[in-house]
Amino acid sequence: MKNSFKYLALVLVLIFVASCSEDKIELTGRGTLVGKVVSQGDNTPLENVRVSTSPNTSIVFTDSNGNYEINDVEVGTYSVQVQKEGYLTKFESATINDNATTNIVFELDVETANNDAPDAPILMLPENDAIDTDLEVTLEWTATDPEEDDLTFTVEILNDQNNDVITFSDLTGTTLIVSGLMYNTKYFWQVTANDGINNPVSSSVFNFKTLEFPEHRVFFTRKINGNNVIFSSDDAGNVLQLTSSTSNAWRPRKANSIDKLAFLSNNGGQTHIFTMDLDGSNIQQITSSVPVNGFDLEELDFEWKSNDTQFLYPNFDKLYRINATGSGLTQIYQTVNGNFITEVDWNQANARIALKTNNSVGYEVEIFTISTSGVVQDIVLQGINGAAGGLDFSYDGTKLLYTYDVSGSENVDYRQFDTDIFIYDFVSSSATNLSTDKPAGTNDLDVQFSPNEAEVIFMNTSNDGVSQNNIMKLEIIDVTNRSLFIEDGKMPDWR
Repeated sequence: MKNSFKYLALVLVLIFVASCSEDKIELTGRGTLVGKVVSQGDNTPLENVRVSTSPNTSIVFTDSNGNYEINDVEVGTYSVQVQKEGYLTKFESATINDNATTNIVFELDVETANNDAPDAPILMLPENDAIDTDLEVTLEWTATDPEEDDLTFTVEILNDQNNDVITFSDLTGTTLIVSGLMYNTKYFWQVTANDGINNPVSSSVFNFKTLEFPEHRVFFTRKINGNNVIFSSDDAGNVLQLTSSTSNAWRPRKANSIDKLAFLSNNGGQTHIFTMDLDGSNIQQITSSVPVNGFDLEELDFEWKSNDTQFLYPNFDKLYRINATGSGLTQIYQTVNGNFITEVDWNQANARIALKTNNSVGYEVEIFTISTSGVVQDIVLQGINGAAGGLDFSYDGTKLLYTYDVSGSENVDYRQFDTDIFIYDFVSSSATNLSTDKPAGTNDLDVQFSPNEAEVIFMNTSNDGVSQNNIMKLEIIDVTNRSLFIEDGKMPDWR
């Protein structure tokens, strides 16, 4: 019995010791969780980020420096969660120790961090290397995005003629109509897709070439926003604009042998002769030291000479010749009475020059011819009252077109009331009126032969001086056959 009692006492002691040992290794106490939340990549502090734990403790928000602090956290292991609108939620594990501070720094990605870039756009139309495309073309492409994000597009268009870049931005569709392109020009185009998240993605580059410039034989002037603007037209009346509506250009004159168009325009307050290609490109100034000048700049005319290698043009009472290169300026005639030379035409067949002169207000008109050496030959019109003009030789030089206001009116406004077209025959020294079927109250002006000389082309307009100008045609053998050629045009040239 005594030994049994000893064994029982020993067991009780061991149980007591064991229970005391368990109390000593239990984790108890509290600590602090602190840290900082910044944006991924640039480490910018993020304010008002929600910080919470699991198991739950206090919920706090970061301050303006991105810092947060949770006090009095029981010792243990926690999952710490940070959340902010526009950013991906993030979790980190944190162990809290008794009377200690645990520091956890979070770097947050924006919500779109895992967003994939759009696929490169695929160009559809016009097909690559397309030719003979219209001057108005529809560009088409396809584009997709892995997340089906809304896409916007930028289209860039370059050409092989100049350094111009046409850009269309913030497009939401996959088609684009582009107009105002140049003839006979290769264009290069590319589309860039943007999902607003990733870097934009560009397509390959396609090219297309526009139509060859059409064969236009009629050139004329039209008034746009106060400026004279030069146009061309084919025989069917299809019209193209050749000069800018922001500048003043008038009196087009075509050179048949070199496919150049000469015209008058302003430079530095003076009027000069310029040339350009038939599509309106490659503009060059010809005259410089002696400008074109005289009575009423819009009445002044000039002429190609010597197989389109020279010009004749007026400067008040003097007539000048100049090479088409701008060299060789020479005075070849001066009026004996001081009247101004307003219009000039030159005939290659007989080397005869026709002039129209007038006083400083447009009257005291004379129309006559001179030789290339300046000797007066034929008097066509002289000693009359009223305005006249519109000189044009026939090809063989035996006839001359001109216009004359048969009303004989002379007034301070240089208003013409009843101007008719006449054709003068040098053989018979007689003039025939071609305007016998002209509508009453109108003027026929700016007359020229058609290329086959079976018709004449001219401008008809009301004598009120403000109505629309229209370009007409009439048959020389049947002057009653008058027809509208081009609406809203003046100063025609038909070669």
